[in-house]
Amino acid sequence: MTYEHTPLNRWDPAPLAEVADRFCDLKSPWWVAGGFAIELAVGHRIRDHGDIDILLLRRDQLAVQQTLPDWQWWAADPPGSLRPWAAGEVLPESVHDIWCQPAPDGPWRIQIMLDEAQDQEWVSRRDPRVRRPIDTLGLISADGIPYLAPEVQLFYKAAEPRPKDEADLDAVLPTLTEIQRHWLVHAVTQAYGPHPWADRVLG
Repeated sequence: MTYEHTPLNRWDPAPLAEVADRFCDLKSPWWVAGGFAIELAVGHRIRDHGDIDILLLRRDQLAVQQTLPDWQWWAADPPGSLRPWAAGEVLPESVHDIWCQPAPDGPWRIQIMLDEAQDQEWVSRRDPRVRRPIDTLGLISADGIPYLAPEVQLFYKAAEPRPKDEADLDAVLPTLTEIQRHWLVHAVTQAYGPHPWADRVLG
């Protein structure tokens, strides 16, 4: 079945302040991800953004529907194709992204990314050997906005770095501690093998 939806490139990313307001009462953990997470880590704007990503644990996925009750929700199922996400439906493990819009003909405003967890540990869907305690997965900005720790965000960006990912690495690298740098290199090497970022991060 083919579904009619807003073109994939028609984005009007919700501002961080709006995201924080909409998600502030959410009891489940959540984090701003993507390029905005890097900007929150460095404390200033780096570049333009085509979208805004929010990370939730897969087990908390239905919190999206409760947080955005009047919105339209679309699951990337299969990846690269969108279909409506039914109220109360638990998405399969193959689905990692949910696109959200306030109205059927409106632009996309928020993208939700789902990640895995076992008990109190975050488990990377890229490589289950890469994991860490959930309470160390993110940080809090000066404005009280939770965001993905930069070394974790860079781990995802390292899979297939694009020019914007290289720019994000350059911007945030000076802020990383030795512990963050070593975690990143270990995770990247474990998941992807030898990587050109390793020497830059540790150098």
